[in-house]
Amino acid sequence: MCTHLPHCPTADSPDREAAQAIASHPEQGWSLLCNGVLLFEDTGELLPDGQTIAPHRPPVTA
Repeated sequence: MCTHLPHCPTADSPDREAAQAIASHPEQGWSLLCNGVLLFEDTGELLPDGQTIAPHRPPVTA
């Protein structure tokens, strides 16, 4: 999907969230990245192969 240079990380790389957003719907809480990853505002992810990544926000400190 990524057509710009430099190319974004693939959906299976650890830094996949660094890909550029090609569609963003903040009112619905998600963005589609150019590598095919759906990134949700709670930091959860849906990969193109259907695999899910649980939200991974850092713990809140007081």
